[in-house]
Amino acid sequence: MRIALQRFTDRAAAEGLLDVAYAKVDSPFGTLLLASTERGLVRVGLPNQDAEGLLEELARRVSPRVLEAPARFEETRRKLDLYFEGHLQAFELALDWRLSDGFRVRVQRAIAKIPYGQTRSYTEIARRAGNPRAVRAAGTACGSNPLPIVVPCHRVLRSGGGLGGYGGGLPMKEALLELEGAR
Repeated sequence: MRIALQRFTDRAAAEGLLDVAYAKVDSPFGTLLLASTERGLVRVGLPNQDAEGLLEELARRVSPRVLEAPARFEETRRKLDLYFEGHLQAFELALDWRLSDGFRVRVQRAIAKIPYGQTRSYTEIARRAGNPRAVRAAGTACGSNPLPIVVPCHRVLRSGGGLGGYGGGLPMKEALLELEGAR
């Protein structure tokens, strides 16, 4: 079955019929959905998110040519495993930012620069994204981050040090911060 799927995926890619590849991978928190385009990783779905809904969103916003292609994610899977084991501090992966635009993508790019084991406030991220008064909008951009974990929105906290929110739930955010030694 897996060999047939791989042959089908390879043929679809060769014929230009594969625009979004995806795979489901295990993590200490549950199953993650990974999706990529020719530009790079475009979506990381967290365990508490509806994988089918995320795939439908990708079909709507990127391309309807979405296929499961687990072999394409070996490097990403390996890097995630190393990260969750505490052996990787920075993801060096090509990223496709097309699911965000404007201020949101500026916020997410600022988040991507937060070093491992460190945190920033929503206020600081808003400032780094070019609008220091847009703190709530920075929080919304964190909440709509299509690449959580890889673009570490879990490293963004309230000004007083409170956790704020997290798409994967606060226990996951706290666990990721503890993994990195930031809490």
